Amino acid sequence: MRERFAVVPASYVFLLRDGGDGAGTEVLLQLRRNTGYMDDHWAAAAAGHVERGETAYDAAHREALEEIDVADLDLEFVTAMQRTQGGEPIDERIDFFFTSRAWSGEPRIVEPEKCAGLRWCSLDELPDPVVPHELSVLEALRSGGPAAYTTFGFTPS
Repeated sequence: MRERFAVVPASYVFLLRDGGDGAGTEVLLQLRRNTGYMDDHWAAAAAGHVERGETAYDAAHREALEEIDVADLDLEFVTAMQRTQGGEPIDERIDFFFTSRAWSGEPRIVEPEKCAGLRWCSLDELPDPVVPHELSVLEALRSGGPAAYTTFGFTPS
């Protein structure tokens, strides 16, 4: 009997706002540090694994509160991304991406040991580097939005 592989689910929240002065849409990004994964890369301001018994929506709300101290997010589902990266101990992932243009609280760094900074960035002028699979979603948001289901890291068949 073949052993089944495990799929690791995660939720990502991109807070969006109008840039003002015709600057277009801005997204709040965090600079990762001391996490062991993509440190010194820009990433969603709030993201993390979905816990057992938790929905992806609930995880998005929890992570936003835990990482940037915002609540009452008006979440909009963007895409589910099936992702792989050969060589990871568990290399099959499903990522649920959400945006929110409304929330309560002022975003701030809650875990300074894991976050070197928060920055509002224009979708038209993203910093470098951005975590690659997150960058693909941000680029799709800039150009009208990704499909409901996307993939990353697979070899085309």
